[in-house]
Formats: sequence, C-alpha cells, structure tokens
Amino acid sequence: MTNSREPDSRLALDLALTIRHDGRGGVADDLDSPAGLTRWVRDRPALLGRVAAPDLWTADGADLAAVRSLRAAARALFARAVRPGEPSPADAARLIPVEAALGRLNEAAAAVPAAPRLDWPRDGEPVVRDHPAGGSAADALPAALARAVIGFLTGPDRTALRACHAPRCVRYFVKEHPRQEWCKPSCGNRARVARHHERHRTP
Repeated sequence: MTNSREPDSRLALDLALTIRHDGRGGVADDLDSPAGLTRWVRDRPALLGRVAAPDLWTADGADLAAVRSLRAAARALFARAVRPGEPSPADAARLIPVEAALGRLNEAAAAVPAAPRLDWPRDGEPVVRDHPAGGSAADALPAALARAVIGFLTGPDRTALRACHAPRCVRYFVKEHPRQEWCKPSCGNRARVARHHERHRTP
C-alpha cells in the first residue's frame, strides 16, 4: 500500500489482511491469540493511541473475540464491495450475512462516542482525527477499527478494492493502476506459472 492512502483505509485493509496465506498452501491467522492481537496493535502506534493506557495495553480473550468478530464483518462487507468479482477464497464459504455484518460494525462504532480533534504537525498539513469522548476502555479498540472500516467502505478506495485470485493467495488489495490484477508481483508470477502449467499439462 502506498503512503498516500488515508490512515483509516490502511487500517481497514490491515485488519482484513490478518487472514493470509501461510506459505505452505494453507491460511494463517495473525489474530489467533491475545498475544497475536497485542503484537498487531503495537505495530500500529496510531491505533494504540486510541486505546486506554497504550503503554500498558495487552489484549485479553474478550479483546480478541471482539476484534475477530469485527474482522468477520469487515471481510463480509469487503466481499460485497468486490462484486461482481469473487470474494477472497479464505472465507468465501462462511461469510456472515451482510445485514449481520452491518449490525456488528455499526454497534461497535457506536459503543464509544468520538469527537473530532485537530492535529497540525510542525512539518505537515493539519488533519482531523476522531478521538474517544467516552465509553469503556474495552470498547475503544473495536470502535476505532469499526470507524476505520466504515471510512474505507464509504471512501474512494472501496471501488478499487479487489480480491487477489492468484494461486494460494487470500488477500484483498486496492487496485493502484488499471492493469493491476494481483496484490503483489509475486502473486502475478505464481498466476503466470500456473497458467503455463495448465496450458502444457499432458492430457
């Protein structure tokens, strides 16, 4: 993803991409434990700043369940966004219904009221960010992620969202140029090799 992408778009995609190819023909889940969620959040300082006591924050089982539930909603809505294209094969057969996904997303976003805050870095442009203005500490992370997904799905990147269908890939990506078919060059290489083998396969 390019640096020009809005932070919420990057965060929404990052959440979806915690489901990924494991390099051995299967699917890996970066959020398979509270420790995995803790690592994922700590790798995103801007997100960590939206939760209570960021220096001390460690995920527990409830945090993990809430974020995984939200991710399932996001991936269901990503699958809708790429229509008429096919969704990611990672969970195409077990997507939750769209209405349920919308309900989860909106409920999580509403759990923590937010107020706009103006930030103006010394060497940058002024930006406005939503910051928690109430609610419980436990709801802060799911609310921030839900707002990021809502921002992505209502923003300009949604129409460029695609599911990568290279062999073994399960990623979503934002199409950067008209000829882009794959999320990464390595996926394009695998797809070309697979097509070559298919054409030259002995009957």
